[in-house]
Amino acid sequence: MDPKKFQTPYAVIFTSKLKTKSKAYEEMASKMFSLAQEQKGFLGIESAREDIGITVSYWKDLESIKTWKENAAHQIAQELGRNKWYAAYKVRIAKVERQYDF
Repeated sequence: MDPKKFQTPYAVIFTSKLKTKSKAYEEMASKMFSLAQEQKGFLGIESAREDIGITVSYWKDLESIKTWKENAAHQIAQELGRNKWYAAYKVRIAKVERQYDF
């Protein structure tokens, strides 16, 4: 994400705990990453997974986030996540007020 391009982006912070890691999960995560990049308003993504997974995606505005949440393929992935892959998860949406880099 380039903060010079966007003054007030939004961050969707997704934290999760998997029941078990699987190839199907990894494939779906990769597919969702590629699909998200094609969405209007998508700015970037950062992700890490150890015991707890944390993915932060950045969006131009709240409407872009809503459109992504309602994307048909993303809804299928959400349903699979709830029913098959995640023991628990949280979603937080925040407005990025400042960013510092090193």
